[in-house]
Amino acid sequence: MEVTREGRESGRGGSKRVAAIGVGDASINTQREGFGAKNKSDQWDEQLKTPAWKRFLAHVGPGFLVCLAYLDPANLETDLQAGANHKYELLWVILIGLIFALIIQSLAANLGVVTGRHLAELCKSEYPKFITYCLWVLAEVAVIAADIPEVIGTAFALNLLFHIPIWVGVLITGSSSLLLLGLQRYGVRKLELLISLLVFVMAACFFGELGYVKPPAGEVIKGLFVPKLKGRGATGDAIALLGALVMPHNLFLHSALVLSRRTPPSVKGINDACKFFLIESGFALFIALLINIAVISVSGRVCGASDISPDNAEKCNDLTLNSSSFLLKNVLGKSSSVIYAIALLASGQSSTITGTYAGQYVMQGFLNIKMKKWQRNLMTRTIAIFPSLVVSIIGGSSGAGRLIIIASMILSFELPFALVPLLKFSGSTTKMGPHKNSILIIIVSWLLGLMTIGINIYFLSTSFVDWLIKSNLHKVGRIIIGILVFPLMAIYLISVVYLTLRKDTVVTFTPASESTQIEMEKGVHRCHNDGENEVVPYREDLADIPFSE
Repeated sequence: MEVTREGRESGRGGSKRVAAIGVGDASINTQREGFGAKNKSDQWDEQLKTPAWKRFLAHVGPGFLVCLAYLDPANLETDLQAGANHKYELLWVILIGLIFALIIQSLAANLGVVTGRHLAELCKSEYPKFITYCLWVLAEVAVIAADIPEVIGTAFALNLLFHIPIWVGVLITGSSSLLLLGLQRYGVRKLELLISLLVFVMAACFFGELGYVKPPAGEVIKGLFVPKLKGRGATGDAIALLGALVMPHNLFLHSALVLSRRTPPSVKGINDACKFFLIESGFALFIALLINIAVISVSGRVCGASDISPDNAEKCNDLTLNSSSFLLKNVLGKSSSVIYAIALLASGQSSTITGTYAGQYVMQGFLNIKMKKWQRNLMTRTIAIFPSLVVSIIGGSSGAGRLIIIASMILSFELPFALVPLLKFSGSTTKMGPHKNSILIIIVSWLLGLMTIGINIYFLSTSFVDWLIKSNLHKVGRIIIGILVFPLMAIYLISVVYLTLRKDTVVTFTPASESTQIEMEKGVHRCHNDGENEVVPYREDLADIPFSE
């Protein structure tokens, strides 16, 4: 039998929550509990009486796992280049980007908690088949674009550690994450804790260097709170920063991760879960903000120093992950490159695991296909390796570093196709019932979302037109390129407008009867004609994801 958690409705007199039974392909197979409904409802009551701090600890995990994506090689690359090129002037992009990330990540978590389904599953149930396939392809492209920096970052780390060519490191990287996924048999929590500790080694290094170089506090604060896009390439670097921070695949991932937690099916249980996930995400993203500020400030201070050596000045002009270990020499001395490489390796591998799980749930949600994690990882990694391998052979470390920036920009352009459905679903009564976003959150999230989309469209159109005008191509060649590209830009705009203006047609929230209210408040719904009770459980099919209970 199929049971789906479809909605909740609350009021002054209590709460309403309906479990829709057998709703087409949107239904979710669950296993019946091995004990009576009365015992189960008693467990829910016991859980709600547990001290708040213990319940909070039970929800810790998804936010910190998602946070690892904000410390991946793409973020480090864009941070380092932003600091080297513009000093502290783009810090405001980091601040706004992570505030925006907190809002949308909490919306993704709330969507999963309230509906019992993640974003990809809701997209499949809401949109026509053709649109669903298009969104799936775009989501897969986003996962691959997010994996490219991990491939290159790991290859850079191997180059620093063993002095092997970048392209050889790219090939080795293809199998390294498979080994890491295999180690999960010894415990996901231990593995993720180890990776997190190694990633924070890099954070400690940059904080130590930050204390040594002492960037001017006034300029750092001004960079954080005074928006400015000044100088050559500032707009492109700002979009790359934003693309590296607000990644579309993270929205799919977070809405699935929260389904591994046992949330009591009552208004209080749902509200508490949403609050706990918000607090956890806020704390995790605040740490990510401090680390990103430290990386940009160190890069800006060292590369902007008046007494910088000619050798370091040349590195700052074309700063990549492979050449930035000199930034930490003041603190680590000669061992800076080794420690930096180990932390970079951990950063790339931890982000790879995040991308693998995101890809798994994107495929499961849109196509209802589940692959083994090593198969999913192998498929994504093989596709991501090809451009990385070609660029690293032709352009070396410099070309590979530019590819990371391009991948971040692709993620930024992809963002609307995950963000717009999330904003619409989380603010929709048909999907969330009384748990939908408040008017304030709707206004703020849409303003930030439209601002991001507007910046992307502006940069895309102006950069292409500028390149086309200044290109050395023959006039006929420019005309042909224009004929090919301008329709694609029009399709991009039309697609975003369609997703924004389309009215939701699939109702996943329906009012419950008075008797069902009482039963569902206890997590019980009568599913059988003989009166046997069926408990609506948490998502057993998503219980094997990291940090699951």
